[in-house]
Amino acid sequence: MSVSISLSSGENEPFLDSRNSSGKGDTLATEMEQEASTSTSSGGSSRYKNKYIGNAGRLKCFGVDLSPDNVAVAMVYFVQGVLGLSRLAVSFYLKDDLHLDPAETALISGFSALPWLVKPLYGFISDSIPLFGYRRRSYLVLSGLLGALSWSLMATFVDNKYGAAFCILIGSLSVAFSDVVVDSMVVERARGESQSLSGSLQSLCWGSSAFGGIVSSYFSGSLVDAYGVRFVFGVTALLPLITSAVAVLVKEQPVLGPAKVQNVLLGNPSFLESSRASIIQLWNAFRQPNVFLPTVFIFLWQATPQSDSAMFYFTTNKLGFKPEFLGRVKLVTSVASLVGVGLYNGFLKNVPLRKIFLATTIFGTALGMTQVFLVTGLNRQFGISDEWFAIGDSLILTVLAQASFMPVLVLAAKLCPEGMEATLFATLMSISNGGSVVGGLIGAGLTQIFGVTKDKFDNLATLIILCNLSSLLPLPLLGLLPRDDSDTVAKENVDIEMKSN
Repeated sequence: MSVSISLSSGENEPFLDSRNSSGKGDTLATEMEQEASTSTSSGGSSRYKNKYIGNAGRLKCFGVDLSPDNVAVAMVYFVQGVLGLSRLAVSFYLKDDLHLDPAETALISGFSALPWLVKPLYGFISDSIPLFGYRRRSYLVLSGLLGALSWSLMATFVDNKYGAAFCILIGSLSVAFSDVVVDSMVVERARGESQSLSGSLQSLCWGSSAFGGIVSSYFSGSLVDAYGVRFVFGVTALLPLITSAVAVLVKEQPVLGPAKVQNVLLGNPSFLESSRASIIQLWNAFRQPNVFLPTVFIFLWQATPQSDSAMFYFTTNKLGFKPEFLGRVKLVTSVASLVGVGLYNGFLKNVPLRKIFLATTIFGTALGMTQVFLVTGLNRQFGISDEWFAIGDSLILTVLAQASFMPVLVLAAKLCPEGMEATLFATLMSISNGGSVVGGLIGAGLTQIFGVTKDKFDNLATLIILCNLSSLLPLPLLGLLPRDDSDTVAKENVDIEMKSN
């Protein structure tokens, strides 16, 4: 399994293998650097002076003024992180309440990630079709209500795998749409600001999401143990309402009058012509060999099979890991993901991309094999308990997984031509998400072929070995990546935002 991180928040497996780090997914985005424009007029100088005087008394976090707008952005990111509260509950619900096999659970997980494959479409809808006169507020409110509805149904009426799959899909759609909307708000605020201030805004977003992820990891297992999965679903249903509530803090001018009507009416010729031109521009940029070929590599690198669901069933049904312990494992891996980011920023960001992909894939494949020790019980022969081995294994794999995925973001950002940064980057990330979904579906098929079920794990070690070795298959295609050296990497590096699931 290639050492990478699924960008979708649809993953529900709490026990990490060599593909996953902190669970999702989390989606990832890049900051588009903008040069700050200066005004030579006295009127412009007065405006900037008044602006800074007005902001002087405000509280700051990560160097960013906690204005109502920025508070709204931070809270939406916090909600995305804290929604991880339901992941363990979903996994145990599918396994214990619906009595699904690992392959079926993997299929539902892949199905729930589908909304993350069309993120550019959400950006297009939000930008082009105001809802009740607003392009940002209204969609944040709608996303929050949609998420609350999906988890409310999970807490009350859902009692079969089809209903569960549909509700999890709707919940994933809610997070994906709000993610696109809030990302667009971050881009708007970063435009025209210095790189330092833009980086501070990214730090606020990531810090909020990371804090939410750590909080949810700490409580996810203990709540399942104490109150059951339905209670956790009910608590989770309240969280998206925070997104709806903070939408009122977003400062946005309403689209009024004829402009509003013309944008909503899809039959408007100018609207259709503008849409057609945008699609053609995107296709022309994407089909260029220097963009298309590296994208093929990213897709294939993500599309290697996974054994997440099978490992979750083994650790809970065979080893007897309880929800509370798995919650602690999630807490450790959430913190470890931050270490992975620090490892990349401190030591790897100036290393050529080809070398990073080669090294992390080989090391990830080797370290991923350590799960065979847990399956065969070899760790106990060395005097290491299953619990401590699971924590240590997940910790190391998470750090490596997080550090290995950062180059994907850098590569995707480097591929985007000027003028299409946001749209093409979202498209590339959707393709990467698609690779993760394909990998999950292939893993589900292999799980079925090898006969791994909820109580039969005879061939699990073979499945893990095969999935890990498959990570090496994309390496001969490293030549598709752009060639670079340390000097150019240092100059072309961009600030990136990492959002954990």
